[in-house]
Amino acid sequence: MRALIVQVPFEADILVCSEGLSFWGGVDPETGRIIDAHHPQHGQSLAGKAVMMPTSRGSCSGSGVLLELAMNRLAPAALIFREDEDILTLGAVLATEMFDHAVAVLRLPPADYDRLARQPRATLCGTRLMAGTVSMSLPLLSDAELDLTTEERAMLEGAQGPAVQLAMQTLCKMAVVQRATRLIPVSRGHIDGCIYAAPAYLSFARKMADMGARVAIPTTTNAISVDFDNWQAQGVPSFFGHPASQLAQTYVDMGVQDNFTCAPYQADNRPAEGEDIGWSESNAVIYANSVLGARSAKHPDFLDLFIALTGRAPQSGVYLEENRVAQVVISVDLPEHYDDALWPMLGWLAGQAAPDRIPLLTGLENTTPSADDLRALCAAFGTTSAAPMLHVAGITPEANLPPDPDAAHILLTRDDLVRSWQAFNQGPATIDLVALGSPHFSLEETRAFAHLMQSRTRHPKTGIIITLGRDTKSTAKAEGLISQLESAGVTIVSDLCWCSISEPVLPRAAKTLMTNSGKYAHYAPGLSGRAVRFGSLADCARAAETGHAEDTLPGWLSA
Repeated sequence: MRALIVQVPFEADILVCSEGLSFWGGVDPETGRIIDAHHPQHGQSLAGKAVMMPTSRGSCSGSGVLLELAMNRLAPAALIFREDEDILTLGAVLATEMFDHAVAVLRLPPADYDRLARQPRATLCGTRLMAGTVSMSLPLLSDAELDLTTEERAMLEGAQGPAVQLAMQTLCKMAVVQRATRLIPVSRGHIDGCIYAAPAYLSFARKMADMGARVAIPTTTNAISVDFDNWQAQGVPSFFGHPASQLAQTYVDMGVQDNFTCAPYQADNRPAEGEDIGWSESNAVIYANSVLGARSAKHPDFLDLFIALTGRAPQSGVYLEENRVAQVVISVDLPEHYDDALWPMLGWLAGQAAPDRIPLLTGLENTTPSADDLRALCAAFGTTSAAPMLHVAGITPEANLPPDPDAAHILLTRDDLVRSWQAFNQGPATIDLVALGSPHFSLEETRAFAHLMQSRTRHPKTGIIITLGRDTKSTAKAEGLISQLESAGVTIVSDLCWCSISEPVLPRAAKTLMTNSGKYAHYAPGLSGRAVRFGSLADCARAAETGHAEDTLPGWLSA
């Protein structure tokens, strides 16, 4: 479907991204350059370009990065998609309508997209797109046909104040983008926009708070960018620590819970199967849909607050059962032996095989993955796929839904696993820091690593940092796990996670990191500027003790 979603005139050179791109961890908001080391267009500048990509992928925080790019005058002139896309679209809507930094958004069917991609430069004048021999009219989307309840229409007309009115206006626009015909009530929210990735995040939150915003449903917060209570003692400079903590406090002042974790599904009161929720944060959404059987779109940053203010979300995507079926069947040729490193590797590969659609993984029916294995699978999947969920035959609750009859079939072999291992292990063998907790470590992982370190002490030149949610840390402390880990040389950090950690909490001297997280192995080179090694939790414990990672493939991957 041709559509002009955000109407802004432009004339710009075309940059074609052959794959989707996560702006969070993939684009530097201070330069406009692609920093995702795994992306084919790595190093290219997006600033002022008409950027074409099939769809975005990865983190829900991409909307905030786009807003910051716009405020720095480094944003693309236009974003042109071939498939449905919400995250960058929402960022462009807010940049254009709230902050007067315009970014055009277009959606084209495949044939038109491919024709345009062969041209060097494009112009949008009114509703007409022109590029070389290409000329086409683009209809503007309208929300006039949305079926709103009396209460929703009252919100739209301002009966509950300007913050709720703005929230409802934006939700209606995004509902039309998503081809929804109505909004649905959601029972709980999770805010991802509390990470201080750039000043735009605080500008947005303060503007909403000044308008009187207050959440209408129980709402949790993602990991933030500082240890809220300890950042000054950790040496975080005030020019970063103050706005980062102010951003978190602003959301708390709007009624959001101060749990500060990227793993809200670890709480005792977690979503039930079939429950409609309004979560952001990609790993949390994928886990909730895939493993818990709850229902949430992968909502962009900032839309998460609008959902929490209204208790409504567009009824589209995986809120509808027909959109939860697998469109790709991935058969896994499972090695006879393996360890916990298998699961993040599979997630990363599954995302590559299904970058814009829901997969069903088969061949794993006789395995018994733990909740942490499935969490690692989901988190890594979210780095390479835009899809909000996956199925694992015989394991996840909706894996028995019949796949689409036209679903593609793909085989993942040992060679693919080796390719994943090699992609995650680009750094040298000397390990300066073991980085654990992306997403936040669970209580079970904390116990497991404490057991692994029971007879070990870290190498004097190798640091170990584990990031934990506040509730997990409290329970682990009561069990004596925190003191046990600290005795082995482990540093425990709350509130932060690895996708938001920065210097000096991330030691400046650490040049090579080792992690058991496929998510962080993917994002770390771009986010931290460090080289990365990857392995199982036991591999990480050995590296912490010896200061080195093995240079060979693990035994279970060797021929």
